[in-house]
Amino acid sequence: MKKGLTYKSAGVDIDEGERLVERIKPLVRKTFRPEVMTNIGSFHALFKPNLKKYKEPVLVSGTDGVGTKLKIAFLTGRHNTVGIDLVAMCVNDIITSGAEPLFFLDYLATGTLRSDTASQIISGIVRGCKEAGCSLVGGETAEMPGFYRDGEYDLSGFAVGIVDKRKIIDGSGIKPGDRVIGIASSGLHSNGFSLVRKVFFERKKMHVDSCIPALGKTLGDELLRPTRIYVKAVKLLQEKIPMKGMAHITGGGIPGNIPRILPKGIRVRILQSSWKIPQFFSVIQNSGNISEHEMRRTFNMGVGFAIVVAESSASEAISLLRKNRFNAYSIGITEKGEGGVRYT
Repeated sequence: MKKGLTYKSAGVDIDEGERLVERIKPLVRKTFRPEVMTNIGSFHALFKPNLKKYKEPVLVSGTDGVGTKLKIAFLTGRHNTVGIDLVAMCVNDIITSGAEPLFFLDYLATGTLRSDTASQIISGIVRGCKEAGCSLVGGETAEMPGFYRDGEYDLSGFAVGIVDKRKIIDGSGIKPGDRVIGIASSGLHSNGFSLVRKVFFERKKMHVDSCIPALGKTLGDELLRPTRIYVKAVKLLQEKIPMKGMAHITGGGIPGNIPRILPKGIRVRILQSSWKIPQFFSVIQNSGNISEHEMRRTFNMGVGFAIVVAESSASEAISLLRKNRFNAYSIGITEKGEGGVRYT
């Protein structure tokens, strides 16, 4: 008689999944805020928010993934930072409303589950959640044999935050003459990697271990720099500076993201020389013969987050950020116009 089939012989290892859950429980517990009511492994997550400090609490949510930056993790075999990217891409979006991140859930899908790789990924998510001050309350790990290439996976997640309705920051109060403060990025973050991979791996025939002399590090090291989390920067300003609008500089760059928060009849004049663009962006541009326009609308160009404040508050805001190790610059001025961004 033929040996009977099992789920494991079809490619799904239930035991490996259970080993992963036990392995990550101690890590995940480190992110728990007092409001978390359930442990990892439940069918659901219970979170009892403290609403005493809110008159009209509003929940804010955001979802995202890491994108093709994951390809760099596959090539290097290093999986402990992409989880930080995942958290950052979600929480950096919801804090633009003035919200405080409360909790996070992730979704990891792979062809063959390997608990050592998955635990590396989740360790990064844990680090990101601790940096953002939110709890990793659960998620899903899906083993899908035949759907993904061996050793590859996809990663997505979502964050939930809270803000008092009267304190929501939506850009409606932005007026001509306000200042745009740019906070430095940590590199590419998690955008533009399809173009980057085409430049270095297809056109330049480089490898992740190839050294970039101008930077003194390997291509893989530079590409895997985790996305910066701006939760602490926003909290710093919330306590002292009236903020009129905030933008997370992701896909579309400055021209594609700042206009999303501008009222009708307002545009932004970006001062090109107001910050030093990190050298790696020049390496990308020169290696791929990419136009300035294409660079600006694909990459953050060294500015990962933008905050609009009144002119009278700009100097204090920049000083406060710099004292707390956030490099910040006055990168633009709002003016009358039909939306959009212009560079001078």
